[in-house]
Amino acid sequence: MLLLLASLNAEAAAYAIDASHSQVGFSVTHMTISTVRGEFGEVSGTIEFDPEDIAATKVEAKVGLGSVDTNNVKRDDHLKGADFFDADKFTEATFTNSKVDNIAKDGSFDVIGSLNLHGVQKEITFHFAPVTGEITDPWGNTKRGGSASTVINRQDFGISWNSTMDAGGLAVGDEVTIQVDLELVKAKAE
Repeated sequence: MLLLLASLNAEAAAYAIDASHSQVGFSVTHMTISTVRGEFGEVSGTIEFDPEDIAATKVEAKVGLGSVDTNNVKRDDHLKGADFFDADKFTEATFTNSKVDNIAKDGSFDVIGSLNLHGVQKEITFHFAPVTGEITDPWGNTKRGGSASTVINRQDFGISWNSTMDAGGLAVGDEVTIQVDLELVKAKAE
């Protein structure tokens, strides 16, 4: 019985987020007429994943808020400043899950956990698309891929700067879509 349990537990694998092949991006409405997109260049973390026991998935991830890039230096500097991320004070955003729910037959699932952003901690839910099967890259690394998304209200995290336009409406929308595309590297046995 103990051998059977040990073999079942051996199925779960730890993966590191491959920062050079992963992206944490966001999009938000600008002046009620368009969408601004950006991403964070500093991404790290680990995921424990077993396709036979998706409910046991564990996620710990962080992004460096000072690494924000919207393809506009002036806007990036404003986002790093006190009006938005206040990246000198709050250097990173972190996410740690507490449970997995809504596991579908196609392999998609929800990861519920705590997002710590701008000094505020709130429970959010990321919806994960089915995680890919393992592959071996040309250098002998075992990899998987995954993507997830969620929508948060920036006001919930104390990020409330805005400007009212002459014709009404706000310069920056409150709802922010977060899109995560991950390439994961399996930890090698010691």
